Amino acid sequence: MPADTACRLPELEQLERLLEHRALNHEVLQYIDGLPLYKIEVGQQGPDIPVLFLVGGIHGNEAIGSQILLAWLEHLLARLTWDSGLQALFERVRIVMLPLVNVTGLEHSTRANAEGIDLMRNSPMRARGLRLWPLAGQTVSPKLPWYRGSTLTLENQAIIKVMQHTRQTANFVLAMDLHSGFGTHDRLWFPYAAHRQPPAHLAEAVALCDLFNGSYPLHDFYTIEPQSLSYTTHGDLWDHLYDTARMDKGPLLLPFTLEIGSWLWLRKNPRQIFNRLGLFHPVLPHRLRRVLRRHWSLLEFLLRATADHKHWIPTPETRPALNRLGIQRWYTKD
Repeated sequence: MPADTACRLPELEQLERLLEHRALNHEVLQYIDGLPLYKIEVGQQGPDIPVLFLVGGIHGNEAIGSQILLAWLEHLLARLTWDSGLQALFERVRIVMLPLVNVTGLEHSTRANAEGIDLMRNSPMRARGLRLWPLAGQTVSPKLPWYRGSTLTLENQAIIKVMQHTRQTANFVLAMDLHSGFGTHDRLWFPYAAHRQPPAHLAEAVALCDLFNGSYPLHDFYTIEPQSLSYTTHGDLWDHLYDTARMDKGPLLLPFTLEIGSWLWLRKNPRQIFNRLGLFHPVLPHRLRRVLRRHWSLLEFLLRATADHKHWIPTPETRPALNRLGIQRWYTKD
């Protein structure tokens, strides 16, 4: 790594300090404009191990997702030095994390990468039905927002390659991609973003939703729903990864996106609209600390749900009822 890269990006400096911990395995997937795109792993490396796949920083002006992952990772690494229960948990589960995907966007606090491409409009997926231009993705110019590009970016190629490799040695993959910037309520989105048809694994989404709500009844600030209920887009990377995984008949990939409702921060502190990151990031120090720890219960739940997925994944007998429940909950108009 070039010697001056850490000082160009505070999150990268924080990550590279954590890489000194012996529990972490890491690899540089790409150097992009001199900045490393890291993959890190913690946990059991053997075959047929369930994997929690975590991604942050796909949009460079939404650094809070990367910061949450790094804060939680630091918390886990500290506990691994003394917590025998957590040590035992990591004997049967693995975390694969790409916390700083859009390194050039994070460096310059821009949504797109250095080529002006929005990584979440860049996959081959095409939206169907009602969609808003240019929000749904456009191919006119990288100078306009939500530019799709003409080929897969290096960043997305890296995510796809890591996912393919991960699924070759896993028996189940639960993925979470952290974003911010939409609405005043935190949302957990699952496919699809391209259209309003239910995914093939709707029953699994219902089961995980009900498992979380039953386990954390006081965490009522998450709305769990398909992304298409909010808006539809071209090129959603998780739609592409999900459909690819579904077609190859390998282990189940169940992807979710955490979309943190950053408009609430703006409502509480209207002056932050004048800050470059004010629409997507908690500016006040006490609010930043609160957001950094707010989602640890969710991440802890996802880790344990991944490790014990066989206890909640629908069976052939329960799947039809859960699928009907999902249709009624999310796809039936009043």
